[in-house]
Amino acid sequence: MKKIVYLLYQPYKFLIFFPWLVLSTFFFALWAVILVYIANPKIASMVCGSTWARLNAYMTPMWVKVSGRGNIAEKQSYVIVSNHQSQYDIFVLYGWLGVDFKWVMKQELRKVPGIGIGCEKIGHIFIDRSNHESAIASLNAAKEKIVNGTSVLFFPEGTRSRDVALGPFKKGAFKMAIDLGLPILPITIAGTRNILPSNTMKLFPGKAHMIIHEPIDISGFNDANLPELIERTRSMIQSGLGVQSMEK
Repeated sequence: MKKIVYLLYQPYKFLIFFPWLVLSTFFFALWAVILVYIANPKIASMVCGSTWARLNAYMTPMWVKVSGRGNIAEKQSYVIVSNHQSQYDIFVLYGWLGVDFKWVMKQELRKVPGIGIGCEKIGHIFIDRSNHESAIASLNAAKEKIVNGTSVLFFPEGTRSRDVALGPFKKGAFKMAIDLGLPILPITIAGTRNILPSNTMKLFPGKAHMIIHEPIDISGFNDANLPELIERTRSMIQSGLGVQSMEK
């Protein structure tokens, strides 16, 4: 039955959803640029980003369950750390997290029409992962944006995982949390891998679950015990994947 539904879904995917995705991306990127000038980057990001993400999720369709929203304190800035299984993680975070945040994204995305200019004007952070010194300079320059409830979001695996297993975490997010004195907000996203697997176009409707864990106070952590902070965060995110597995 699933194979039949998958075959029936293909015309919708190519003839309706993908054109909608392209047009909506350009439309909301344009409005984001406009709102930056007539309002501010926070409003542009919250209004355009959230609406764009939810509309594309609904058009897929993707249903999203959120657990742990009470773990987010109003007007508190965080270093948000999430696992990354699919491009659809972006829709889940932008559409349902409900806080203003800046993405840390690879420099290559700056060249994508529509997305690049919109993300730049909103204030997202582009880093050149092939140039360590340039990447550090970009992160340092971005630190002044992470105030008054605006957070910064990292995918510490550095790329999308090909299966449910978590990859090794890079240090950048945790070093920034210590430098800024901000709590880490761990997030587990599950289910998106089944909606759009990594490096494929095998899109199919489904359910996603975002678990917002309790923030981690970075007091007592420094460069010397950074691996301990990384492992604690990774374990919390992994525990969310375990919960999702038991729910199936």
